[in-house]
Amino acid sequence: MLSLIGGATFLETFGDSIDAANLLAHAQGPHGVAYYNTLLADTANTRCWLAELPVTAAPIGYQVLTTSDLTQALPDDIELKRIYIFSRYHGGGLAHRLVDIAIDAARSMGKRRLLLGVYSENHRAIAFYRKAGFEMIGEREFVVGQQLFYDKVMARTL
Repeated sequence: MLSLIGGATFLETFGDSIDAANLLAHAQGPHGVAYYNTLLADTANTRCWLAELPVTAAPIGYQVLTTSDLTQALPDDIELKRIYIFSRYHGGGLAHRLVDIAIDAARSMGKRRLLLGVYSENHRAIAFYRKAGFEMIGEREFVVGQQLFYDKVMARTL
């Protein structure tokens, strides 16, 4: 289910800016079943959540909290690697609830800072994260298939 919602929400979010071959490569790699199986096996350092519709339990969003591979990461940091919600469910408070859940989980894991990477041209998401208490701390390169993008790296003290 995580692979399905991951690929679908990534396609919806970036389908107009990433070509089909690179989207497919990304869906089969960083959004593939094997990737999520590896994450779920790391129960000490990873938490995953699905947001589902009440009646059908169809997934409408998700998030992944796990060990950070960002160069800006400190030993007591954790990264919100994924947080996506289908656009028709934006604006209803779901993203705020998911971030609050991630913050609570990170604190319960003894982490001191929550990190994330966000596409530098995704101004709406950057504004959302700023309102949630995140600050810019750097940049990173992000590869989708063979296409290179630049992300802002943001952090929130816990």
